[in-house]
Amino acid sequence: MSTLDPVAVFRTEAAECLEAIEAGLLDLTHQLDNKDLVDAVFRGLHTLKGSGAMFGFEALAAFTHHCETAFDRVRKGEVAATSELVAAVLAAQDHMRALVDQPDADHGDIGHKLLAQLQAAVGGKEAAPAAVSVPAAVRDAAAKKKKNSWRVRFSLPANSMANGTNPLGLLDELRDLGECTVRADTSAIPPLDALAPTELHISWDVTLTSEQDRSAIDDVFIFVLDDMELSVEEIDASAAATAAPVEEKAAPAPVAAASAAPVSPTTVAEFRPVEAVPVKREVPAAVSQAKAAENVRVPAERLDELMDRVGELVIAQSRLSQLASASTDIALRSVSEEIERLSGELRDTMMVLRMVPVATLFSRFRRLVHDLARETGKVIELVTEGESTEVDKTVIERLADPLVHLVRNSIDHGLETPADRLASGKSEAGTVTLSARQAGGEVIISIKDDGRGINRERVRAKAESSGLIQPGQPLSDSELLQLIFAPGFSTAAAITNLSGRGVGMDVVKKTVEALRGAIDIVSVPGQGSEVSLRIPLTLAIIDGLLVRVGSGRYVIPLSAVEECLELSLEEDLRSRGRSFISLRDSLVPFLRLRDLFRTGTKPDVHQKVVVISTGTERVGLVVDQIIGDHQTVIKSMSKLHNNVATFSGATILGDGSVALILDVGHLVAAGQQQEAQLRVAG
Repeated sequence: MSTLDPVAVFRTEAAECLEAIEAGLLDLTHQLDNKDLVDAVFRGLHTLKGSGAMFGFEALAAFTHHCETAFDRVRKGEVAATSELVAAVLAAQDHMRALVDQPDADHGDIGHKLLAQLQAAVGGKEAAPAAVSVPAAVRDAAAKKKKNSWRVRFSLPANSMANGTNPLGLLDELRDLGECTVRADTSAIPPLDALAPTELHISWDVTLTSEQDRSAIDDVFIFVLDDMELSVEEIDASAAATAAPVEEKAAPAPVAAASAAPVSPTTVAEFRPVEAVPVKREVPAAVSQAKAAENVRVPAERLDELMDRVGELVIAQSRLSQLASASTDIALRSVSEEIERLSGELRDTMMVLRMVPVATLFSRFRRLVHDLARETGKVIELVTEGESTEVDKTVIERLADPLVHLVRNSIDHGLETPADRLASGKSEAGTVTLSARQAGGEVIISIKDDGRGINRERVRAKAESSGLIQPGQPLSDSELLQLIFAPGFSTAAAITNLSGRGVGMDVVKKTVEALRGAIDIVSVPGQGSEVSLRIPLTLAIIDGLLVRVGSGRYVIPLSAVEECLELSLEEDLRSRGRSFISLRDSLVPFLRLRDLFRTGTKPDVHQKVVVISTGTERVGLVVDQIIGDHQTVIKSMSKLHNNVATFSGATILGDGSVALILDVGHLVAAGQQQEAQLRVAG
């Protein structure tokens, strides 16, 4: 069994730490006076520095130390948090990522430039003046000479030592701060027959006299602060002098006394050494460790391998079901049904494991919008909705770059400058909204802005000059807007760092279509635009409707099927030349798959029409027979079939034969195009 590479584990944890730091910095941009956010960013930098030094990333630790020092000054009130400081640390964070990924590479003098920018952000910005004005140098010198006395009382969770926390190390760090008197409180130790050797039941009462301030004490406990009980109060010199001159080690309490000791409901601030610890510390270590182990880190490759095995199991189960249905053996049918149930549950569980919330995708755009706002001079508000919507992890990975293109275009082409927005009666700040919602078997991710909207005249003029359409060619509004996804298409007047080269939007369309998805776009002049990506929830196993056309069998994604109708031979002959079916007072175009696939076979007497839809568009597919529901394990088409747009993949049936999966989006578009041609001809 392979073991995890410690450096690889550090890189994963460092990436998570950097994401947390970035989120804190972006939140701090809007709340510069929020002390909790300052502390959170400081803790993240402190953790990254310590972990980097532990794993040999010395350059990372040394560079991060300067950022940590800057935020330490903010914590102590020496300098104020400013947008310049946040921007400087965000830029420094990108360099930290490079130091994590390539610690031995030559990064030039980037680090020196970033540190100079950081120094400029914190240099010369003093904290708010006190009531009595005292020169900063004099005040700092006086603070260093003055010794403060503190009473520190703390207790750790019962499973602290099992999790690697050594309380003696914390006491040593307190001793390093100054004169220290330590008293151990053993009153909470349970009777011997109930004592677990891995549990911690001792708490400590420390009297500290030091030149350091309160923040130095907090830094000692920075890594365990969230789970422990800590009380720090300043005391006068006389109270400190009355403390015991040597460290006391309280004798273990008698068993009878320990068992009779009352459990006090006191708060952390009211902790008393003579009392037992609060009830929450008496949770058994096994339970605490179980809670800590609720989340297990698993490499994505292992999930992919497991998904492949589940897919093969579904195929094998389908073959077994087919054999059992043709057999008269009752025992074989019973086993087949049981395996079918178990494989279905395993498939559903596996699907859940692959699903991740779309919040992991949306969180990446906070930094992008922040940087673009500074670059363009626009005031931008990013709004996210439906972050809890879950999507297949492969979809998340492949949608990242397309969404970057769409967000950049919304900001560059869509949103106006603050002056233009005010002149048109809008608020100064433009809004970009990222939203996600589930609709049946697909998820709809939308990028919406409240900008100027798409200029149809400019789009048509550019399309005609580029030869995409003929001059004066009639187009629906949807078809006209879809032209922006053509390769090389751009309406930008000049090439900028953001856009103008016509590269990107065609990549968006290709990526979405490769995911078996579709793109809808709506734009209202003066009010903004909205681009919606309709993506399947998963790319591995889907519910499909198995149909027969001629002698071939095909799979239609069940999420796109609305209903099935019967089409008799007489109705088929009567509809020749118009290909429309009346469905509840509306005409729906339909495609004869036999003609489309050129099967060369005669139609069945009782044909069926499968009505499919994507959004508001509906098309009927004429098939010879509807075989039934089918658990479809999607297999990718070979590179030789990349240009075959009618099919999105293939699957293996229970008898070992291959069935092609129909591309619903392409068929609906083909049906709507056929309808438009018939209307023009009529």
